Amino acid sequence: MSTVADQLNSVLQKTARLIELCNALQEENELLKVENQSVKVALDGSKIKSTDLEEKLRVLKLAKSIDGTSEKTLDIKQKINDFVREIDKCVVLLKK
Repeated sequence: MSTVADQLNSVLQKTARLIELCNALQEENELLKVENQSVKVALDGSKIKSTDLEEKLRVLKLAKSIDGTSEKTLDIKQKINDFVREIDKCVVLLKK
C-alpha cells in the first residue's frame, strides 16, 4: 500500500502538471485572441472592399443603362428638360 507521503507526492506532481497545462492553455488562449483580432481586421477590410465594389457595380449599371440606345438617351434628356422647366416655374412662383 501507498504511504501517505507517496500519496502526497502523487498529488503534488499532478498539481504541478495541472499548473503547467493551465499555463500552456493560457498562452494558447492569448495567441488565439491575437489571431482572432487580426481576422476581424481582415474581415472589416473585406467588408469595406465589398461595399466599394458594390457601389462601383451600381454606378456601372446606371451608366450602362443611360448609355443604352439613343431612344433611351433622348427620353432621359427629355425628362431632365421637363424637370428643369418645372423647377424654373417653381422659382418664378417663389419670387412672386
